[in-house]
Amino acid sequence: MLINPTINEINDLFKMHHINEEITEIQSLSGTTTGCVYRLSTKLNKQYILKSDEPEQIHIAQQFLHTYKNSPLLAEVLLTDLDNTYFIYTYMEGTTHFNRGQKRDWLSRLVKELFNTYVHSSDTESWGRIELPQRTWKEFNQISVHEAKMNIGSILTKDDYNLVQSIVDRLFHEQEEKFLLHDDTGVHNFVFAQNELIGVIDPSPMVGPILYDFLYAFSSSPDDINTETLFATFELLEQVDMDKSRLIEEALVHLYCRIGLSNKHHPDDLPEYVEAWNEWKRLCQGC
Repeated sequence: MLINPTINEINDLFKMHHINEEITEIQSLSGTTTGCVYRLSTKLNKQYILKSDEPEQIHIAQQFLHTYKNSPLLAEVLLTDLDNTYFIYTYMEGTTHFNRGQKRDWLSRLVKELFNTYVHSSDTESWGRIELPQRTWKEFNQISVHEAKMNIGSILTKDDYNLVQSIVDRLFHEQEEKFLLHDDTGVHNFVFAQNELIGVIDPSPMVGPILYDFLYAFSSSPDDINTETLFATFELLEQVDMDKSRLIEEALVHLYCRIGLSNKHHPDDLPEYVEAWNEWKRLCQGC
């Protein structure tokens, strides 16, 4: 694993991989629990990202970017260490979270330029996160909802938790189509420039149905969590088909999990999420 690399070390790496660029500056960025992330700048003002992490994490992230290399929203991988302890990819200039424009616009682009390129996973045994696989899709969702309950605390009721678990138990009794997913498709991992989506970063791949990444993105910000936005963007998904009542119920499951994450990481968003929860719960009662 590369920790605090020097400019000379990076330039030696570039030469070894026949990349005709000279790095002049290295800036440390926030990384994962175990990994490190650095922004590399060249003489010609080009920029790259070097990510160093546990080999399994690097391998699956690189695998995702390679599988969907034709998506204009993903970075291009320049080189990967033979031992999978680091890789270097192109940097996207923009902001995450903010100045993103209308959800319907960026989610539509996300569907067309990423989700519609998804391919079936070759993993026939496991579901969920590749490094922490589960036996069934229902089991993965049961664990996610239970973890959300721990994060939510007293913000929602026990009846709310029971409602969500009952939806998971009822809907996921059959195996879904299995695709290689990004897994963390939230606005914190979307790059925006001039109020438009231009990139998706930091995959932590998993296997599951495409709808998971779609609903994760839909619920990842508290704005425009309404049926108009949901139905309009869902119609663009080329490999997913289901009736609207089931779509609403699955959206409620994601919203519950998002409220847990919001309480833990973004409490300022909670009032809007709780308001949305009450509205979507009423919608589900009419399903």
